[in-house]
Amino acid sequence: MGAYDYGHCPVCEEQMEERRISQDFWVKGELIVIEEVPAGVCPRCGEKVVRADVGRWLAAHLKDSLSLQRARKLSVPVLTFPERLAA
Repeated sequence: MGAYDYGHCPVCEEQMEERRISQDFWVKGELIVIEEVPAGVCPRCGEKVVRADVGRWLAAHLKDSLSLQRARKLSVPVLTFPERLAA
């Protein structure tokens, strides 16, 4: 893939840089992580954007139950914030 001009950050106006990121999604209560996603990342504020074709690919694979079934699975620790500190 050649260099793509992601333009300027919609948040802080810094020039976006192309990087590969891990993007996480919550789908029906399940955490799904897609690695090595090409994205524009702002070096100043960290805002991330993807091209339209990448967004379509992500959406299609998040709906594809066979892809999800074949994906490797990880065990993730889950902690609950204590109620007494929440107030």
